[in-house]
Amino acid sequence: MNIVLKKQSKTFGGYTRYYEHDSLSTMTKMNFSTFEPKEKGELDHCIIWLSGLTCTEDNFITKAGAQKFLAGTNSMIICPDTSPRGLNNPNEHESYDFGSGASFYVNATTEGYEKNYQMYDYIVKDLVDLVRSNFGINSFSIMGHSMGGHGALVIGLRESHIFKKISAFSPIVNPSNCPWGQKALEGYLGANKEEWKKYDATELLSSGVIHSEKILIDQGLEDEFLEKELLTNNFVEVAKAKSRPVEVNFREGYDHSYFFISSFIEDHIKFHLP
Repeated sequence: MNIVLKKQSKTFGGYTRYYEHDSLSTMTKMNFSTFEPKEKGELDHCIIWLSGLTCTEDNFITKAGAQKFLAGTNSMIICPDTSPRGLNNPNEHESYDFGSGASFYVNATTEGYEKNYQMYDYIVKDLVDLVRSNFGINSFSIMGHSMGGHGALVIGLRESHIFKKISAFSPIVNPSNCPWGQKALEGYLGANKEEWKKYDATELLSSGVIHSEKILIDQGLEDEFLEKELLTNNFVEVAKAKSRPVEVNFREGYDHSYFFISSFIEDHIKFHLP
């Protein structure tokens, strides 16, 4: 899969880069950013970062401060956009929590979205394949924030043969039971709630889907979305009931922003490094 370098900036001895490519899954052009601490032949692990609602490939790479903690290692990070762009589907651009910038990393089946909103496959197939073919890397882990934390948990759990480790900041852990998730899942998958369970980390864990490694989650206690949208304790309770290894750090005073992410990104990078 061919990728086109759009721009780059030297960062902590490596390079922050922005690329474009044609996606087989979304049938659109897609953008992603990377931090490559060394030359391609020296890299042997890739962390995939999935961003949250309204974000693009730019948010994490410019705000989180991850480059400093990846510098000098053999691990790169790749940050895809959060949805296809340049389309005009029904209701696609009318709200921040559905459509453009809000794919929820599912393979959509509803009319208007089933053709291009195949973001689960985009991450698992296109992105993984392009890292393998363009960077020569076969070792992966995954993390994300909010909607992207949901994506990281779901994809990491379902594709544990690909992703060695999973972590998340402020993830939407039980989208079947929160307003953001219900709106998105019905909009992309229809009204059959059995289909929603495939994209609900709490439901996956409850059904017996496992990952052999500990899952790391950081959650701010001053997060305005904690009680209504994120529902962190639902995931914690199921993990305890199923005796699954999950470390959840509830951080006093921290909110939902990139100020929170940048405060603890070092811990997550160290968690993912081979």
